[in-house]
Amino acid sequence: MNNATKYIGMDVSKETIAVAIAESGREEPRFWGTIPHKPEAVRKLLKQLGEKEQLEVCYEAGPTGYELYRWLTSMGVSCIVVAPSLIPKRAGDRVKTDRRDALRLAQLFRAGELTSVYVPDRDTEALRDLVRAREDAKEDLHRARQRMVKFLLRHQIHQPVHLKKRWTKSYKKWLGALKFERTAEHYVFQDYLHVVLESEHRLERLENEIERESTTAPQAEVIQAVQALRGVGLVTAVTLVAEIGSFARFRNPQQLMAYAGIVPQERSSGDSSWRGRITKSGNAHIRRVVTEAAWQYRHRPAMTERMQVKNQKQEPAVQAIAWKAQHRLHGRYFRLIVQRGKQKCVAATAIARELLGFIWAIAREVEQTRAVG
Repeated sequence: MNNATKYIGMDVSKETIAVAIAESGREEPRFWGTIPHKPEAVRKLLKQLGEKEQLEVCYEAGPTGYELYRWLTSMGVSCIVVAPSLIPKRAGDRVKTDRRDALRLAQLFRAGELTSVYVPDRDTEALRDLVRAREDAKEDLHRARQRMVKFLLRHQIHQPVHLKKRWTKSYKKWLGALKFERTAEHYVFQDYLHVVLESEHRLERLENEIERESTTAPQAEVIQAVQALRGVGLVTAVTLVAEIGSFARFRNPQQLMAYAGIVPQERSSGDSSWRGRITKSGNAHIRRVVTEAAWQYRHRPAMTERMQVKNQKQEPAVQAIAWKAQHRLHGRYFRLIVQRGKQKCVAATAIARELLGFIWAIAREVEQTRAVG
């Protein structure tokens, strides 16, 4: 039994780590104790637990990130990060503590009931942080603009008829010329306007940095190649690469579609079968950007001047996949809308699912070419 594997469950919080151990066999897991969330404490724990080759560690993905995983792997210990949403839960279990969570993790880990998540390398994680920071900035800009619009509405201030759209240069020039009688109202208006302008500058700074990173990142070739597809711009391409990392970890495009949660729900039993809405059990960032890109395929296949410029630098195989995608996806969108009477949003979701397949094909083409070279 000295060579038996020890399955370690860790419940990780900001300051502490609760540790439980499940020995090989059928014995009940035991609670080891709580240690500080520091690399020195983790190193000391591993020495106390025994030979590193006998240890298998797991913990839930959470706000503490992947640093604990990197500490453990750098110390020569096998570790997985577990998807919290896929941890089996007992019906009627209403008690939740760090101790119980660690014991449950160790028990399920030993039974092989846990699903691990992909842990990106530091470069990919840094790119992912940059892309998600842009998403936050865009959301903040939207909220700042909504506050300004509602403020003007409360004071019955309407934009001139000749200003057809909001937030253009002419619109912001008109905003800058507005005056208010009361000092408090003017102060609030200027503060709202300042937040809008600063949010725009923040978004611009992040997008400039994304553009710079797209040429220096380890997967810069993949980022450039997937832009050959219609509807896939720079930000979309960088988001896909940052969220997916290596496309080689998916054996086929269906696995990537499932990872994005864009496959339909299914209930089958005997001769009966039911398929419903998409699962949405996956990476929401990927699902959002490919759905936005899918709307471009409602237009007829065409090689615009902008697309010709993007395709000039790509290999013939990549260009062929992108051109095939235009014909197939537009034809499918037309059939779903006209022949089957589907709603436009339903058709766009179906197109987004297939678009992920073409993205996978192009990325794998580039990755394999780079590996050979």
